[in-house]
Amino acid sequence: MTSELHERSALELSRALQEREISSVELTTALLQRIRARDDALNSVITVTEEQALKEAQAADALLARGEAGPLTGVPLLHKDIFCTQGVRTSCASRMLDNFIPPYDATVVSKLRAAGTVSLGKTNMDEFAMGSSNETSYYGPCHNPWDLDRVPGGSSGGSAAAVAAGFAPLATGTDTGGSIRQPAALCGITGLKPTYGRVSRLGIIAFASSLDQAGPMTRSVADAALMLNAMCGVDAGDSTSADVPTPNFLDALSGDIQGLRIGIPKQYFSADLNPRVATQIHQALGELTARGALLVDIDLPHTHQGIATYYVIAPAEASANLSRFDGVRFGYRCDNPQDLTDLYQRSRSEGFGEEVQRRILVGTYALSAGFYDAYFKKAQQVRRIISNDFKQAFESCDVIAGPAAPGVAFKIGDKTSDPLAMYMEDVYTLSVNLAGLPGMSIPAGQVDGLPIGLQLIGRPFDEATLLRVGHLFQESTDWHLQRPALGASQ
Repeated sequence: MTSELHERSALELSRALQEREISSVELTTALLQRIRARDDALNSVITVTEEQALKEAQAADALLARGEAGPLTGVPLLHKDIFCTQGVRTSCASRMLDNFIPPYDATVVSKLRAAGTVSLGKTNMDEFAMGSSNETSYYGPCHNPWDLDRVPGGSSGGSAAAVAAGFAPLATGTDTGGSIRQPAALCGITGLKPTYGRVSRLGIIAFASSLDQAGPMTRSVADAALMLNAMCGVDAGDSTSADVPTPNFLDALSGDIQGLRIGIPKQYFSADLNPRVATQIHQALGELTARGALLVDIDLPHTHQGIATYYVIAPAEASANLSRFDGVRFGYRCDNPQDLTDLYQRSRSEGFGEEVQRRILVGTYALSAGFYDAYFKKAQQVRRIISNDFKQAFESCDVIAGPAAPGVAFKIGDKTSDPLAMYMEDVYTLSVNLAGLPGMSIPAGQVDGLPIGLQLIGRPFDEATLLRVGHLFQESTDWHLQRPALGASQ
């Protein structure tokens, strides 16, 4: 039985725990052994918290024995290494924070702990969440379990790879411009970026404060709904946290999609999209129309302005957020600085990687007195136009659908020398963050044995509809049940 535990969904494991078919200690031990045995090939986990995990599993088993457990009690998960975890290193995959031990938990971490989950450790990521391939990590690139020569996507590539490989049924991720949905697509798992403000950002080390949003990364839509139930809720410590009702997302999975209007933007099926990926996406849409959905052509005319807009706003916010890492208060400090200027310059140039430095420089330039109006202010104006495009589109549809990424996972090293080519990986996801909308990627096919993702985009705070559509799709298909060689039973 133990050899099969890594293949079960979180809901299946929850039922097995509740029925005392297995113990949390048994489950946790099996997954820790799997990480130890297989992660050398993937490099998906930065820090394994074995001792803490087993203590949490023992506490979960005590709750289960007393009949006081909730649906997530005893279920293991992994956290992206951007979430502060009390007493556990939180590095953001950067030399700058290689020795940082937070004194508190992020709200998401504390909520999931309160729900009874067992934390196995922290996953690899692009440094400070800046990247689309998980190649900018100070700890080396993460590998895709479907093909170890390929990237898992980014920046939440470690979480995506770990879930796909069966290291944990659940993982947290963050999405600033597609960093949950794009790696979910490339690794063949389900990834949900909630509406901006739906999940607290307190304790998430900031990249771009108006764009960052935490969300679940799981094998199935049902598991994502289960996890989102625990993650959501207004947080008095986060001024951007939205005080809106939180439905039971598991209940939202029931019902049909008869007459549901799915908007298809022509801009999402342009020359940027791999034709074979396009074919798979159209076939996936056919599954939804077979369940009663209606396809509606829509126009998002400023889609391709999203990349330029994002890569002004996000670096500008990053340059402000990362100014605190100066070698003085915490984080990396250079050896033997000659003076204060030398301390700042060498601590930051040695502590930050190339991509982070590039974005800080771009952002600082865009915010400078001579260029603020020409770049940052103009980008904010275009951001509003992009948001209005979505508002107008939702007048004629209920959900928007298209690809999550323009192609399948690419080879490690293929795009590291061409930042613009790397940025194009997020062409279909960036605008969703600029507009603050919920978006989800679900497995929807394969090209040459590599997974692709169908992206679903919803109205603000309407994650329930996305989950219902995605769940019905997964009832009709088995793409979410496919496992890479490194994730199969062996």
